[in-house]
Amino acid sequence: MAGHLLERLPWLTEETVRRIRDSISVYRTAGPLPAGDLGESVRSNIEFTLRRLAHEDGLSLEAPRRTGRRRAEQGVPLATVQSAFRIGFAHLWETMAAESLRHGLASSAELVQMATDVWRFNEESTTAMTNAFNRAAALLMLRRDQERSALVDVVLRGGMGNPGSVLEAADMLTLPYDGTFAVVVAHAPGLARHALPDIEPALRAHDMGSAWRLTPDAHIGIVSMRAAAAIDQLVDALRSQAVRRAGVSPCYTRLDRTPQALHLAQVAVASAARPDETVTLFDANPLPMLVASAPSTASRIGNQVLGRLLDLPDGQRDQLLTTMSTWFTVDGSADRAAKLLHCHPNTIRYRLRRIEQLSGRDFERRLDSAELYVALQAVLHLPGVVRDPLQ
Repeated sequence: MAGHLLERLPWLTEETVRRIRDSISVYRTAGPLPAGDLGESVRSNIEFTLRRLAHEDGLSLEAPRRTGRRRAEQGVPLATVQSAFRIGFAHLWETMAAESLRHGLASSAELVQMATDVWRFNEESTTAMTNAFNRAAALLMLRRDQERSALVDVVLRGGMGNPGSVLEAADMLTLPYDGTFAVVVAHAPGLARHALPDIEPALRAHDMGSAWRLTPDAHIGIVSMRAAAAIDQLVDALRSQAVRRAGVSPCYTRLDRTPQALHLAQVAVASAARPDETVTLFDANPLPMLVASAPSTASRIGNQVLGRLLDLPDGQRDQLLTTMSTWFTVDGSADRAAKLLHCHPNTIRYRLRRIEQLSGRDFERRLDSAELYVALQAVLHLPGVVRDPLQ
């Protein structure tokens, strides 16, 4: 039977191709498949199956694996390829049964055995094709992600000396060159881990385009909005997705200004006013941003103003810093600070006087109070602030 059908392989291939095209629309049009590609694939898979039925030695599953790889690269859905395999094997079995009856090529018992073999080969071939398809699709997705990440990097770096490359990258990323944009920088929860795993569909729901790049310690995105007023929707989307702290740059209107926006987003993510603040807008916290944007200068100010306080044992130091931070947060009200810190207002006043003694400043003097606030921001946002050995 197998030898008989191998002699009729051209006809069998042509008839199987016709049935597949009649049943599956993607194979009827030019679509993703080059001319002759379907016929070549059908012929090689039928020939492989018939030679297996003939018990030839040295056969491998390369034919279905090759089909799986090619269809993944061509963008044909896996379910469509599986349907084509089912149609092909069904037609092969129908032909074998018809030829057996017509020419008496097999007994009823042999025909039953052939049916068992054909559907076992169908399962093995389809499994081999599916596995090859999935591996190829995964590699293709990884390659596209790497290419897209490289294009995002071009924009983040401002074209790396070639302004025209920003325009080219924007086109390939399907981002406009002129519009309303913001850069987002989010701390990664682990090495090379996504900080905003489902952010792209979340932004698409708000009619925002975006392109993202993953670095070892951050998840960085360029977001395109319809207008600057959409920044609130961006922040809401980020808060719904963020697993770690994120910073957002001010809005800007041309993609070649992305490097400056990236710097401001990095400053924002380092400058959250509260530990529980997941998303920080650069424009929302100007003084902490100033501190974070000039860390060496801010660190020196912190040491100069609060140096003696920083020398205290950890428990005393942290208590005074928390008191001062809370007092500033409640606009200088000892009563409100006491409620938040669960102590008496006189305790707050005592601690404030202690800070004044250690710093040589007076909270009642506006300039002194401003210096204490700036120094406090340096200590809060620059964890490395310690006693300056030069002082």
